Amino acid sequence: MKAPCKVAAHRRHSGSSGMDVDLSPVWRDRLVQAWQERHPGVDVTATAVSSPLQGYIPRDGTLPPPAPPPPGPTPPGRIPRDGTSPGPGHPPPRIRADPRMREGSSAPLAVRVLAKMGYGHSPQDLADFTAGGGSDAARLQAWIERQLDWASIDDGAVEARLAAGGYQTLGKSLPQLWSDHVRNDPSYTLRMQPAFETQRAAFVRAVHSRRQLRELMVEFWHNHFNVFGTDFSIGPVLVHYDRDVIRANAMGNFRDMLEAVARSTAMLYYLDNISNTRNGPNENFARELLELHTLGAENYLGLMNPFEVPPDPIDPNYPVGYTDIDVYETAAAFTGWSARNGHWQYPGENDGTFVYRAAWHDQGPKFVLGMFLYPEQPALQDGHDVLDRLASHPGTARFVCRKLVRRLVADTPPEALVNSAAQVFRQHWRSPDQIARVLRHILGSEHFLQAWGHKQRRPFEVVVAAMRAIGTDFTMRLGNPASNDLMWLYGFTGHAPFAWPAPNGYPDTASAWNGSNALAMSWRVLNHLPERQDGEAPILPVVAISRSQVPNWTASALVDFWTARILRRPLASSRRQSLLQFMAQNGDPRTYVITDTDSWAAGDLKRHYNHQRLRTLVSLLLASPEFFER
Repeated sequence: MKAPCKVAAHRRHSGSSGMDVDLSPVWRDRLVQAWQERHPGVDVTATAVSSPLQGYIPRDGTLPPPAPPPPGPTPPGRIPRDGTSPGPGHPPPRIRADPRMREGSSAPLAVRVLAKMGYGHSPQDLADFTAGGGSDAARLQAWIERQLDWASIDDGAVEARLAAGGYQTLGKSLPQLWSDHVRNDPSYTLRMQPAFETQRAAFVRAVHSRRQLRELMVEFWHNHFNVFGTDFSIGPVLVHYDRDVIRANAMGNFRDMLEAVARSTAMLYYLDNISNTRNGPNENFARELLELHTLGAENYLGLMNPFEVPPDPIDPNYPVGYTDIDVYETAAAFTGWSARNGHWQYPGENDGTFVYRAAWHDQGPKFVLGMFLYPEQPALQDGHDVLDRLASHPGTARFVCRKLVRRLVADTPPEALVNSAAQVFRQHWRSPDQIARVLRHILGSEHFLQAWGHKQRRPFEVVVAAMRAIGTDFTMRLGNPASNDLMWLYGFTGHAPFAWPAPNGYPDTASAWNGSNALAMSWRVLNHLPERQDGEAPILPVVAISRSQVPNWTASALVDFWTARILRRPLASSRRQSLLQFMAQNGDPRTYVITDTDSWAAGDLKRHYNHQRLRTLVSLLLASPEFFER
């Protein structure tokens, strides 16, 4: 009887197309020969090569011991660069650990839910959430189900806003985008118009959409399947990638999205699979497909004999991780997946759409993640089999669900929730609503209900949340001075949409965003927003709202009103006192009525630029640690 690990490593998953196979010596020899032909410098029979997971080679198939800790202790509260848990003895970091923040009150449930399931509260969303039931539990459940059923939420107002904003490329098909913005060598401005419009539309939708969870998931999947959106080759087709690849699948099925990404023109260019051929293999896409899109670096075994990889403890029909040979074989499986881009061999094909070029495909046998692929399979079948294998792998479920829990719950994801979510992910890996089912499980957990302060808003989130909390009719758009100024200033935060050049996407932990640059640049934007006008209309109508909502402009009334509107909970007493003194100047904060003027009055600070001081009050509240909490 064969050792369990070898049996598992040689078997093909029954969920994939084709039959289960035990490799005969003949097929093993053919595979080794194919490997050596593809990579003549690699000794694929070596087994004593060091691996990042050195404890993962048991011969009895039992669960391996934990990997040894990295050298040196991790400082308390710090998250390692790889995003893993700091380990025993190190509590998860909390943004509210700052003693100045312990004086404040915890946010009410509605504020916490809207901040974690979207981009923060707006007056309308707060009203809708409160009307959802007679108890917190009922309101939370109703909101989860409503947001998961995103297609039933009327978002026509957002589409009308985009249309009125002069957006010209968001509705173009991929061939139209290619014809208008790639062919005939257009100017740089015209070529990149789809990218610039997609960036601005991301702001519009995040601020104004009622489908908040869907928008949050669109941003999540854009980071998971990251492309550099303003790249010269990708910018013209970013509309297609956003609309037809990410948005179309953000709440649907991961396997469907995985293939849509693999076939997309943006990803084909970004990770070079557009030129991956049997005579010139390119491993960029294959490596990131395994390392970033599915299994994760946590399941990387290095260069070792794929026949010696032990089974996964969750499902022994799968190997516990992937090797470099799996990367090479995956690259071979995706040879010929390309785009019609006027290549010199096919000059008449030039509309930017996906194409499978059989002449470029490596038709030899392959062995990927314990799955044998026969030679000369039908068109696209090698790639389809690999995507099936990856989408159903236990390691993929754990890796993707850990990222989802990190996005929705805490920088250090609770492993119990990760594991239970991974079970749902695998159980429904063929279901059209797989992602929605996983989200329902995470959002309905006690971890989600109780977690607060374990996340920090990133610059995009805090700027959008500011617009939502205060209320704005502003539409970000091309060719608009206020929009251009805001995009320029916002770019210094380091978090512009679709502008992260590396394939791993923007970081999703507080440690990446609570440094001086990201915070200071975010504060600049938050100070800019109440001061800037779009024509004659303020971006944030602070003075107009104060006039309509605060009858008597005492410092106490103004501070308390804007604290309630922005934070929806009392401010720490010491911070409130500082704001009262700032607003009252040399007047009594409880009784002196601040005049509704904005004139110069250096001799009497109570009357000196009152509108500007009011707008600054709002900026200070937006820059508070409480507002950055998630």
